[in-house]
Amino acid sequence: MRILEGSSTALITPFKNGKLDEAKYAELISRQINNGINIVCPVGTTGESATLTHEEHVRCIEIAVEVCKPTEAKVLAGSGSNATAEAVDLAIHAQELGVDAIFSVSPYYNKPSQEGLYQHYKLIAESVPDLPVMLYNVPGRTGVDISADTTIRLFDDVKNIFGVKEATGSLERTIELLSRRPDLCIFSGDDAIDYPILATGGAGSTSVTSNLMPDLKSQLVKKALSGDFAGSQAINDKLYALNNVMFCEANPIPIKAAMYIAGLLDTLEYRLPLVAPSAANMKKIEEVMKNYEIKGL
Repeated sequence: MRILEGSSTALITPFKNGKLDEAKYAELISRQINNGINIVCPVGTTGESATLTHEEHVRCIEIAVEVCKPTEAKVLAGSGSNATAEAVDLAIHAQELGVDAIFSVSPYYNKPSQEGLYQHYKLIAESVPDLPVMLYNVPGRTGVDISADTTIRLFDDVKNIFGVKEATGSLERTIELLSRRPDLCIFSGDDAIDYPILATGGAGSTSVTSNLMPDLKSQLVKKALSGDFAGSQAINDKLYALNNVMFCEANPIPIKAAMYIAGLLDTLEYRLPLVAPSAANMKKIEEVMKNYEIKGL
């Protein structure tokens, strides 16, 4: 199986007049690649996947594959749903489009048991047996935690499950998983702790902030993976204020606002029930952004 490593971006999904802005999406992906990002992640939770139509979801993956194909960048495509049958269908579509791997968020709202999570991911992975599959654990958003035992059980039992995007906010979870399964591929899913997860043995990061700052995020990961931990930590520290304000409201509200402020988005649009940040938080985002140099398209 192909094991991915390096910097990846949880891509936002740009809208224009309520519809997917395909041209802007392709531009934003090219900007990521041009600034050193190794892997792009279309239609994860940052991409508002829960409110995209099935056709939009598939089209986002298709655009990502088209843009990345002539480059060395990889596509780690979102294929998550709280309905296992739908997640399987999305995984099969992603495989047909030629992605390098998929990641699948844990089922939200239904709050399955650990056995339910095991059966859910096993069925997804077995539906695309030749495609690498990454679990995506973000209990703060989904209401369910993929336990360390369940992660390891899936890694041991299902040949194409190769890793997990850990967004529990717990460094201890990463340490536990790698102490028990050193070959497990762990991507940091929390921008603020990218450096410590990488220094502990993580294989990469999937960042929200890199939508805005792909240059620094790619450097942070590259330095850590090459053993320059001091250099990586310095970038992680430099980005702390920005990482923090990017979660002053529910993701992806702040990151899309920041990209609009920076001129990277022509319109500031979300899918209901998400709306623009409050005036106070918009001002807070603007103030923090003044401390950073943001590269254009």
